[in-house]
Amino acid sequence: MNEQELRKRLEMLRSEHRDLDAAIAALTDAGERSGFVDQLQIARLKKRKLHLKDRIALIEDTLLPDIIA
Repeated sequence: MNEQELRKRLEMLRSEHRDLDAAIAALTDAGERSGFVDQLQIARLKKRKLHLKDRIALIEDTLLPDIIA
C-alpha cells in the first residue's frame, strides 16, 4: 500500500472506532433504562474496538518514521 492508501485506511479505521464508541454508549444507556445490559454484546464491541486500535497503531507506526534523537 502506498502512503495515500494507508492514510485513507487509517481514517476509515478511526471512524469505525468512533462508531463503536457510540454503539457501546447507546447499548449501555439502553440497558440501564430497561434494566438489562447485554454484557456479551458490549464485550464483543469492546474487543472489536481494541482490535481496531491495534490496527490503527500499526498503520500510524508505518506512516511515521522512527527518529533517533
